[in-house]
Amino acid sequence: MTRVDVAVVGAGPSGALAAYRLAERGASVVLIDRARFPRDKPCGGGLTQRAIRLLPFAVDTVVEDRVSRIDFRLGYRSSFHRCAEDPLVLMTQRRSLDAFLVDRAVGAGAELRNGVKVSRVEPDGSGVIVRTNAGDVRAELAIGADGANGVSAAAVGRPVPRRYCVALEGNVPYEAASSARYRGRIVLELGVVPGGYAWIFPKADHVNVGVAGWESEGTNLRRHLGRLLAAHGLPADAVVGLRGHRLPMRAADAPFSGKRVLLAGDAAGLVDPLSGDGLYEAALSAQEAAATARRFLDGSVTSLDGYGAALLARTGPLSAASWEWKHAFDRFPRLSFGITRLPFAWPVVQALLRGELIEPAASRGLSALPVFLLSLLGRAANAPGATYRREAVRAGRGLVVGGESMGTASS
Repeated sequence: MTRVDVAVVGAGPSGALAAYRLAERGASVVLIDRARFPRDKPCGGGLTQRAIRLLPFAVDTVVEDRVSRIDFRLGYRSSFHRCAEDPLVLMTQRRSLDAFLVDRAVGAGAELRNGVKVSRVEPDGSGVIVRTNAGDVRAELAIGADGANGVSAAAVGRPVPRRYCVALEGNVPYEAASSARYRGRIVLELGVVPGGYAWIFPKADHVNVGVAGWESEGTNLRRHLGRLLAAHGLPADAVVGLRGHRLPMRAADAPFSGKRVLLAGDAAGLVDPLSGDGLYEAALSAQEAAATARRFLDGSVTSLDGYGAALLARTGPLSAASWEWKHAFDRFPRLSFGITRLPFAWPVVQALLRGELIEPAASRGLSALPVFLLSLLGRAANAPGATYRREAVRAGRGLVVGGESMGTASS
């Protein structure tokens, strides 16, 4: 049986980044994934600047486009656009990004076991055993980063409830789409899918097109995608690589950890309710999971409980606002679109995408008005934002563990 400090289950962005951060600091790490890399993954592939600033290294080699313009549209009719001086989102593909991150983890000293299926993660009094079809691994602790359908969540000792949205996306080559029209910009179609939106994202040789909404919209996604394509004059028969997937969104009070197990990324339900973005949350949870694991290994802490508090301090206020804004656009699309169109809403959008604004309610001056109005509409639409906000406040009270803030780790 292999013995290591940390077993990381799942080699997507959260798992690979956590493995890199631990191995780079000298911990022995095994990184396990059932797929063989490189492999593709359904995802829009947008790295916001708030995600980029959390990465411990540059990812320029896998960036395919840099977005500084966002086109906001309502119901395939009304529209406006906003531009930033510097790129807000870097476009990549998960096949390239994930393989790059895995390579960096291996380069830092992590052992990769890809093509290996994990059947169970079993904590015990002295560590954790990861059962695989290629031999078991004993570790001091495990980081579960195996997605919404992985086995790690079962090891935290109590249910990990989630809410779900669903998405359908594919690619249209630039032979069938105008590269001049879409390069350097993101198109967001609002008010067209209940509980979500439609999008067009630019890549090196194609655009990624997709739709997402409430889980109940699953049977309607093809029709929604057809409307998006028709509205933009994109031929339906040019779409390749069409794939559907679920977006796991953490329910309030769901656990982040258990005895000897930390959950990261999609395994913890860390997907932004409004945008469906999970790459920022993957990078953040990898950072905090690695920091907590190091403290546990060196004896600075005897419990993993501070991990959840650290994550909630960073994600709770934003998650609360995202739920409110999501419900606002779903119930009051025209009014919400009009609020977003206000010129002083754009600084808030930029600050959020750049990671300069963690708590939207902290906006000041005129920029505070659209935040307040959208949240007000969300509450009128019975959004669960208040529940997430209260949870974040409770977590903030317990952030200091052993005299050190658990939410300030940067490496």
